[in-house]
Amino acid sequence: MEPDRQHPARRRLLTGAAALAAAAALTPLAATSARATSGTRTPRATAYPPTHWNPANAANYTAADRPTEYPVDMVVVHVTQETYADTIKLFQDPTHKATAHYVVRSSDGYLASCVREHDVAWHAGNWDYNTRSIGIEHEGWVDDPAWFTDALYQHSARLTAAVCDRYGIPKDRTHIIGHVEVPGTDHTDPGQYWDWARYMQLVTGAS
Repeated sequence: MEPDRQHPARRRLLTGAAALAAAAALTPLAATSARATSGTRTPRATAYPPTHWNPANAANYTAADRPTEYPVDMVVVHVTQETYADTIKLFQDPTHKATAHYVVRSSDGYLASCVREHDVAWHAGNWDYNTRSIGIEHEGWVDDPAWFTDALYQHSARLTAAVCDRYGIPKDRTHIIGHVEVPGTDHTDPGQYWDWARYMQLVTGAS
């Protein structure tokens, strides 16, 4: 955590009628920066895989210049506890105060890019981990493995592999982690039904 800095909270996502508690608060470093204005920039080109730009509101992330400003050495895997559509809406709500870089849709593996990789998404509930990582949300619920489709695993793994290649991140479980593994978090995603062995095999096998 950064010293003497308040941080906006991790997302609150609803499961049925129960609201999940938000994690530790996070503070934007440059929330008022002109470059953080929503919709004023297009995402930087990435070679693979193709993603679809669904920008989060600029109030929900920190504008930055990674990896110059912060090194990127980790991928954090999340599960939304919401539908894909509602997750995108939450990221576009300026009062939500949380985002991830990408959201993967369950039905077809559609990849939404919501925050540019060079910016700091508020997804981990830990400022140090936010600055160092790419956050990938997966549509579904931790207690229902039916959401973790072949398409979701395959498209997410290709994305993670490409992120690792871009930043020289080792493709291992030390550097590709679940949200539950972030220090200080109270989240359990991606949960017991996430098939880490399968996912890592797909990531390491992606070209």
